[in-house]
Amino acid sequence: MGLPPRLALPNRQANRHAASIVGAVEDGSRFASLGRPRRVWAIGAIHAQPDRLDLIHHAIGQRFRPGDRLVYLGNMIGFGDRVVETIDRLLAFRIALLAMPGMIASDIVYLRGQQEEMWQKLLQLHFAPDPRTVLDWMLRQGVAPTLAAYGGNLDAGMAGARGGAVMLGRWTRELRQAVAARPGHEQLFNALRRAAYTGGPANEGAANDGAPDGTSDGADWTGNSRGGGSLLLVSSGIDPRRPLTGQGDAFWWGSAGFARLEQPYGGFNRLVRGYDPGWTPESPGVDVGPVTVTLDGGCGRGGHLVCACFDSFGEMLDLFQA
Repeated sequence: MGLPPRLALPNRQANRHAASIVGAVEDGSRFASLGRPRRVWAIGAIHAQPDRLDLIHHAIGQRFRPGDRLVYLGNMIGFGDRVVETIDRLLAFRIALLAMPGMIASDIVYLRGQQEEMWQKLLQLHFAPDPRTVLDWMLRQGVAPTLAAYGGNLDAGMAGARGGAVMLGRWTRELRQAVAARPGHEQLFNALRRAAYTGGPANEGAANDGAPDGTSDGADWTGNSRGGGSLLLVSSGIDPRRPLTGQGDAFWWGSAGFARLEQPYGGFNRLVRGYDPGWTPESPGVDVGPVTVTLDGGCGRGGHLVCACFDSFGEMLDLFQA
C-alpha cells in the first residue's frame, strides 16, 4: 500500500438529535479510557457493508449489558459504496444502546482508521502542497466510494486540483456541507479516537476515571503502571519503539510489525486491531499471537465482518462473524 503523500493541514430535528447523541464524546481527547469494564466488544473493519454490520449489531444487542463497552476499530467506510447507510446504522445502534439503563455516551468508541484518516484529509485537500498526487493516491486506496456517497464529483475535484487552492477549496467546502447535511455524520467523524484502552495508572479510580496524569487523552502514558493486565485497541498498527502518545500515524500506516509483537507493549498485555492491510482470502479472519489479536475477516474485500468480546485484561470471551 505504501505511505500516504505528505499532507498539510435534512431534517433539523433529527439532525439535532443525532448530533446530541454523538456530540457528548467530542471532548478533544485523542484516546478513549474505557476504565475497567465488564466486557469490551470490538468490531473489525466494516468498509461500508451495512448488511453485515446489522447482523453483528443484532448479535451484540442480544448479549450487551450495562458495564460493557463497544469499540469500532476504524475503517468503517471505504471500498464499499453504502457509506451513508453504514454511518446511519452506527448512529441508530448507538441510540439503541444508550437507551439501556446505566449506559453513558463514552461507553461507545469509534477509532480512526486509514479510510477515515484519508477522508478527513481529503476534506482539507486544498491545503495539500501537491493535491493532484494526493488525490490520485487516495483513489487507489479506496476513497472513491466515500467521495461518491457524499455527492463528490471526481472530475470537478481533479479540475480543482489543477486550478489552484481557491477552486479546490470550493470543491472541498461542498463535500463538508454534504457531510454536515446528513444527521449525525459530521459529529461522528469528529468523535474519532486514535486508540482505546482499559485499566489505568497508579491513580486509577480517581475522579478522572483512570485517565493518566489527571488528563483525558492518555498524555505521557504508555500502559498500566500497576504492572500490566490492560487491553489496548487500535485500528491497524502500532510502533513498539514509540510511546502511545508518540505513535503519530502509525495507528493507521504502521502495521508491519504488529503481528510480530511477542512482549507486552508498555503495560498492555493484549493489543487488538481491526484491519490488516496484508489481508488475502487465505488469511485467517482472526489471528491470535502471543500478545496481539487481529480481527479482520476481509469485510468489503470479499470476506466477513468479525467481532470479538474481551474482558478488561484482554482475554477473549466470545467471537462471531457475519
